[in-house]
Amino acid sequence: MSETHLRVERPGDGVVLLTLDQPDQRNAMSASMTAAWEQAMSELAADRGVRAVVVTGAGSAFCSGGDTSWIASEPDATVDDLRERMLPFYRAWLSILRLDVPTIAAVNGPAIGAGLCLALACDLRYAATGARLGAPFVRLGMHPGMGATWLLPDVVGPSAARDLLLTGRTVDADEAFRLGLVSRVIDQDGFLDEVLATAASIARTAPVASRLTTRALRGGGPADLEAALQWEALAQPVTLATADLQEGIRAARERREPRFTGR
Repeated sequence: MSETHLRVERPGDGVVLLTLDQPDQRNAMSASMTAAWEQAMSELAADRGVRAVVVTGAGSAFCSGGDTSWIASEPDATVDDLRERMLPFYRAWLSILRLDVPTIAAVNGPAIGAGLCLALACDLRYAATGARLGAPFVRLGMHPGMGATWLLPDVVGPSAARDLLLTGRTVDADEAFRLGLVSRVIDQDGFLDEVLATAASIARTAPVASRLTTRALRGGGPADLEAALQWEALAQPVTLATADLQEGIRAARERREPRFTGR
């Protein structure tokens, strides 16, 4: 898929690596990349062998966001026309939320604007030293898009989200960690290998339990304690009825790694 600026690789059992591959444009979301991304999401959603997905960028950037030449290409377009163009773009990239498996953003470099939103849509975010993250929409004269006003408060809380969205400032990896924007900061040397090792460890967990837990935690988790108890009272028995549960118990007793099959 090189002509589409998206690489899809399978570096290990159950692990898929998606690389935004337009480094000369800092992996801006081109039309061809957007179409390839949406196609890849549909294929991965239907593939029961996928257990973890990692997203990263080629070269020195994670993703610089939407292609500004495309964004500003129709200065005379009506609001309705622009809305009809933006909604499919948002939904194409946020289709990663349709995946039932854990997703990881390996933020190897700048994640800006819609690029940050893509990272926010992932379940986990790890940043390399030197990475910078920001949502500078207002500095470009535009309202935030691609779910920024929902995704960012969900991840960092309303106060930090207001700071980042209203100032449009970028933060380095260490501040991103303090804000909870990323879960870990990893040395640039060996960064992707370490993220893929984490993905591999996730892929070795029980698939049914992993998928249900992923779904439970999406969007900030259940609305309240009672909602959590109701969900868990259904989801936990589903996993208790699996062969993987029996394998997990046996493996713990025998002090060995479990061999889960997804059944």
